[in-house]
Amino acid sequence: MTSSDDFLHHFEPARRPDAPTLLLLHGTGGDERNLLELGRALDADAALLSPRGKVSEGGMPRWFRRSAEGIFDTEDLIVRTHELADFTRAASDHYDLDTAGLIAVGFSNGANIAAAMLLLRPGILRAAVLLAPMVPLDPTTTVDLSEVAVFIGAGRNDPIAPVEQAEALAEMLTDRGAAVELHWHGGGHGIDATTLNAASAWLGKVRTAIAADPLP
Repeated sequence: MTSSDDFLHHFEPARRPDAPTLLLLHGTGGDERNLLELGRALDADAALLSPRGKVSEGGMPRWFRRSAEGIFDTEDLIVRTHELADFTRAASDHYDLDTAGLIAVGFSNGANIAAAMLLLRPGILRAAVLLAPMVPLDPTTTVDLSEVAVFIGAGRNDPIAPVEQAEALAEMLTDRGAAVELHWHGGGHGIDATTLNAASAWLGKVRTAIAADPLP
């Protein structure tokens, strides 16, 4: 049975009772403390649930295996996505979190597994901030994401997650009903101030929408 102890993780409770929970998913080489500052910058009041990926690549934590840059082990990705989704459910129960307002914030490898959660385990996430993402997989089934909002922040000069990957992911999610906002910045594989500000403003609107229309 999956428990909240299945992943090394850091948790900070919400600072206001109506605040959402941010599921923070680090990039390759990060850990459970890597995105805490980003989470607070996006929403100062949110609860923060930040696990560490279990896969090690040369000693660097990741969420799933890959054979080379941009070439994912799809079988492992699927297994790890369900494992993370199960942990998220268990941790939400353990910490008594409102799952109707659960929002993933992922960077790079973390954004990729967050996107995979949307495609493979609908109903877990209400929204997602995907920073420097790629298309994680081509799912064999179609899911309904009409209740989901997604912010994609991507660099025009990103050598790791190129422009066409962000565009393809935005199209894939939109085709499944998600409300997608695609924000471009002029840099590479990173998060600049304009992206942070845009994501924060977007998250504020999403938070208001979730409060007005919570999922059952």
